[in-house]
Parts: sequence; structure tokens; C-alpha cells
Amino acid sequence: MGLEFMPIFEEWAADYDEEVNGSNPEYQEVFAGYWETLAEITKASRDTILEFGSGTGNLTEKLVAAGKTVYPIEPSPEMRQIAESKPTLQHLTFLEGDMENFPELPETVDTIVSNLVFHHLTAIEKRQVIKRYHQLLPKGGKIIFGDTMFLSQATYAKILTEKKALGENNLVADLEREYYPLMEEVEEHFTENGFQTMYRQMNRFVWLVIAKK
Repeated sequence: MGLEFMPIFEEWAADYDEEVNGSNPEYQEVFAGYWETLAEITKASRDTILEFGSGTGNLTEKLVAAGKTVYPIEPSPEMRQIAESKPTLQHLTFLEGDMENFPELPETVDTIVSNLVFHHLTAIEKRQVIKRYHQLLPKGGKIIFGDTMFLSQATYAKILTEKKALGENNLVADLEREYYPLMEEVEEHFTENGFQTMYRQMNRFVWLVIAKK
């Protein structure tokens, strides 16, 4: 899953917590409402959480503060090291893995969460992992993620053209390189695997998706 993006994760690790707080003008629009998205994921979660792409531990901290049991999974050693150094998270083990390949857990989880991770999967991989997660979750279990997706190809093309005109070359490279889905594709993946879905737009790029088995 998305391991072709590992060099990007390594590059982002040291500055990620500053970036999400708006330090980089090029990505301010992408990260608008970032903390609200994490709060909404936490609020919608049940009790025992499998978190993919835990990164520097920002969502993990929210979940722990809310009294959840969390199993954080992160492929990047640099990201894991930063997360494990945070005082509120030093009691946790950040497991190496990704959305497709991860260690067996000691208990059943009732919620699977991620933020800004799902778009690293190809369309085929997205379908495969949702099918697998349906098997992992009990009835009433949830998949909750915040991620970039677009209502239509025209919406994507309009934003891409705008960002190119502004000279936001790093963001343009992301938009052209990563596997950002259309909402109808995401909905199809969930409904064909037995989930009911709710969507909420958090900014021009990011949507909150809550899918219940």
C-alpha cells in the first residue's frame, strides 16, 4: 500500500506538525479544518480503534484523550519516532505496517480510522482493503476517515488548473501523483461491501467519511 510514497513521508516527518497548523502557505487550504476533522473522527469512533497512517500521532492523541483503546499503524520510521516521543503517547507501541499489511491484533476492533491516508491506495487496493475491513469489524463497526476526494473529474481539473496558475508546484505534484478518488468511486467501494455511509465536506479538498457495517 502506497509504499512508493515512503520518501515523501520521510520528507514530511520533521515539519508535519507545523504544516498542519498552516506554516506552509501552499498547503494551508489542504489543512484547513485539520483539527476539527480529527475531533470529528474521534467523536464518531467507538471504543477499540485500529488507526492506519498514524503519522506523528495527532489523531492518536485525540483518541487516547477520549479514553479509546488505540492500535496505531505507521509505515514510516521517522513518523513513528516523532509520535513515540510525545509525552501523551509514550505508553503506546506504534506498529510498523500499512493499510494492507499490518500485524495481527490481540483483540477485535470496532472502529478503523485514518486521516489523509486513503488516497495513497490505488482504486483496486481501496476496494480490497474495504472488503477486508468488513470481515474484521463486528456488526455496527465503523470505518472513519478524513481524506482528499473530489465530487467530479471536472472539480479535480478545475482545482489542478488553478493551482498550476498559482505556481503551487509541490501541491500540483501531489495532485498529479497520488490516487485521489472521486466520491462516487468511494461510495461504490463501501456499498458493495455492506456499509452505510455519511459524508461531510471539511474543506475544498477533504471530506469526512463515516461508513457503518
